[in-house]
Amino acid sequence: MVTETDDGGGAGAPLAEAARRAGVRDERLLRAMAAIPRAGFVPAHLAAQADRDVPVAIPHRQVTTQPSLVATMIAALALRGGEKVLEVGTGLGYQTALLAALAETVWTVELWPDLRDAARANLAAVGLGRVRLVCGDGTRGLPEHAPFDAIVLAAAFPVVPPPLAEQLARGGRLAQPVGPGGDEEVVAFERAGDRLVPAARLVRAHFVPLYGEHAYPLTRAPATP
Repeated sequence: MVTETDDGGGAGAPLAEAARRAGVRDERLLRAMAAIPRAGFVPAHLAAQADRDVPVAIPHRQVTTQPSLVATMIAALALRGGEKVLEVGTGLGYQTALLAALAETVWTVELWPDLRDAARANLAAVGLGRVRLVCGDGTRGLPEHAPFDAIVLAAAFPVVPPPLAEQLARGGRLAQPVGPGGDEEVVAFERAGDRLVPAARLVRAHFVPLYGEHAYPLTRAPATP
């Protein structure tokens, strides 16, 4: 079970400090970063890189997001503890773990079955097995479980996929890298009535492209879950 530390001296303390240097001021988030060991969410042969504030390569030509950038995006969601959150792009589960430490319910959608299975095992190993993991097209969202108080995307596309905008609760926040994939502006949006409006422009970054029905078409389909 993950426990928060008061002094930020846990396994992820270097990453929490990197997030603080990047401007993150959400103390709940920083304590969660200090407590959750990123080494459990990267490929075993790259564990030596886990405490560095850098992306790490994972299967299917994907990469994990730089931890301080993960923290910047999560902080923009302004989570207080009672929210239902949707994550698009589980990867190996590090961002998922932070979300689960901060929100009441986390649904996460991963395109690749092997990544979904690895993330499930990683989350269970740190006591966060209550996360709901789904294998499928994240650009469709999960309409049967909507609305969501917050949505975060771990891949880039020039516009917010319409189903995700529709599934965000009124007053909810959505964080997405907006761009073609490889050169993005990370933007936090807010649902105001029936409209999605930019609330904050967070940082320039480099993300992998978002694939799915409402983003870039897949050229190689994942195996059946």
